[in-house]
Amino acid sequence: MGKNVYSKETKWAVVKDKMSGQFSNEEIMDKYGIKNVSQIKTWMRWYRDNEVHRFNQPIGKQYSYGLGPDSLSEEEKKERQFNHYKQENEILKKVFGDRKGAEKEVVLRLVKRLRKKYTVTAILSALSVPRSTYYRWLAAPSKELSESEKAIISLCEETKYRYGHRKIKHLLKRRYQISLNRNSVQRIMQKHHLQCRVKPKRKWKSQGQTIIVAPNLLQRDFSAVLPNQKWVTDITYIQYGSSTLYLSTIMDLFNNQIVAYKLYTHQQTPLVTDTLKAALKSRGNPKGVIVHSDQGSVYTSYAYQQLIQESKLVSSMSRRGNCWDNAVVESFHSNLKSEEFQYVKFNSITVDKVKEKVDQYMKYYNEERIQEKLGYHTPIEMGSMAA
Repeated sequence: MGKNVYSKETKWAVVKDKMSGQFSNEEIMDKYGIKNVSQIKTWMRWYRDNEVHRFNQPIGKQYSYGLGPDSLSEEEKKERQFNHYKQENEILKKVFGDRKGAEKEVVLRLVKRLRKKYTVTAILSALSVPRSTYYRWLAAPSKELSESEKAIISLCEETKYRYGHRKIKHLLKRRYQISLNRNSVQRIMQKHHLQCRVKPKRKWKSQGQTIIVAPNLLQRDFSAVLPNQKWVTDITYIQYGSSTLYLSTIMDLFNNQIVAYKLYTHQQTPLVTDTLKAALKSRGNPKGVIVHSDQGSVYTSYAYQQLIQESKLVSSMSRRGNCWDNAVVESFHSNLKSEEFQYVKFNSITVDKVKEKVDQYMKYYNEERIQEKLGYHTPIEMGSMAA
């Protein structure tokens, strides 16, 4: 039985498939009818050692026999080497090139492998590839994602695209020990379209003056040095279920933690009084807490104000029609709607599902959502550090 004979085109095709990394040895052997894996290893060794001229040698004839390279003059060697590159370029085009020349990945690999021995200009000239084309290919971004890109994409998906580049930068350092400038993080997020969803701006209009039940003790000072010094509260409506629900929330300004919340089908006085009772119970009935709200009828009601006095709390109220006087809790309600219900249409899900999503967000907000104000910690983390 005679030895297997493989054409130089077959050898180059095997080298190309092997360099692409997309095929195993078994797949290449089956594709080209190669009987022994050692044959592939031999051709790859020739390619790596720049012995591509051996692709043309006849079976059983080594170049040490007869007219091998060692027996040639320097001029003959240079001419032979030039012919090899010319032949290599022609074969590259036949096997896996295109009408414009050799394939991009192959050219980049060849230049990288040979540039220590030859100039880039000489290599590109042998391959008939313009310098401008080569450098454009070289500057093109890699299709493979870097570790930083993978980590940033994972964080954005995990946080449901709720964070901007500043928060992602801190999470990247905390969870993956990857330190990047925030501008670099922003560029990666923009490249992969991972920017956080921007909340729509709301226009507010003053509703005039009314009877002042409690003064504005807060005066937009939304900071507190200890827990249970300042609480803010507000009501918002949730329109995503089959009927409208009303959410009452109380937040501690020390760490922006949601102390208590109630979700009812009405916005009558029991909604706010029950929320306040739940907050007092969860915090062990503290005294002297400033409880700030707007001038809604439920907050100016006799029942609510009496509960404030009986619990030895201090009532504070925003100016009429001025949402900025209670901006922190207003912002929280806006975040809840834009982040948890961003893809939900009004009146499109069941009431039970709405309640479930609100509960999920409250837990997420207190235990997982980091805040710049808190040194990129969560409210629970901040609270535990103060304890």
